Amino acid sequence: VKYSKSKASHIMGQAPSAELPIPNPAPPCVPHPVPLASRVTLGAGCYWGTDKFIVKDFQKRFPGSVKNASVGFMSPDPDAMKNPSYRQVCSGSTGHVEVLDLELTDPQAHYEELIRFFYMFHDPTTKNRQGNDMGSQYSSYIFTYDQEQSKVASRVTKELQDHISRGTLNSFESETVKTKIGDATVYYKAMQEHQDYLASNPNGYCNHYFRFRSWPKA
Repeated sequence: VKYSKSKASHIMGQAPSAELPIPNPAPPCVPHPVPLASRVTLGAGCYWGTDKFIVKDFQKRFPGSVKNASVGFMSPDPDAMKNPSYRQVCSGSTGHVEVLDLELTDPQAHYEELIRFFYMFHDPTTKNRQGNDMGSQYSSYIFTYDQEQSKVASRVTKELQDHISRGTLNSFESETVKTKIGDATVYYKAMQEHQDYLASNPNGYCNHYFRFRSWPKA
């Protein structure tokens, strides 16, 4: 079975607009001083692109940083429908978000870098929408597994908002970050044919692209 997203799709790697150059990038993140949970669950729109950009492109920067990964669904509501189907999630009626669920090999070294990278390839300023993909399933969402993850995610998100407010970053549709940060709930893995989708279908649908490639210096 083949599923199509928006009719306004583009081929993977073709950006609909130019990315923003960062003339004064920040230095690499300092490893977090206390332990962090290794599991990470992120919603950044269609999970095919989220998977490709993190599993492939993030690991070009940090080889071996992702121990394992799969795409699926998670709801902010712990009492949400159990075991939703892809069709049910796409209807917007279940409240689940399309997510990439992964395990980092060294979360103290790479979690903050990953949250920075997460903001580089999708638009966190559009609520329940990425490009022409619309619905709560396309929310920008960081699900956290411990207090330290929540602290790092909140700090990086505030840094992003500060950069947008100062005009350092202007490659997003609006000027207010709409990304939500909340406790992780139950994860439901998607159907097998949606796993590693763009690796198997290199010309498949993807509306993600780099808005910028380096985190700006504060």
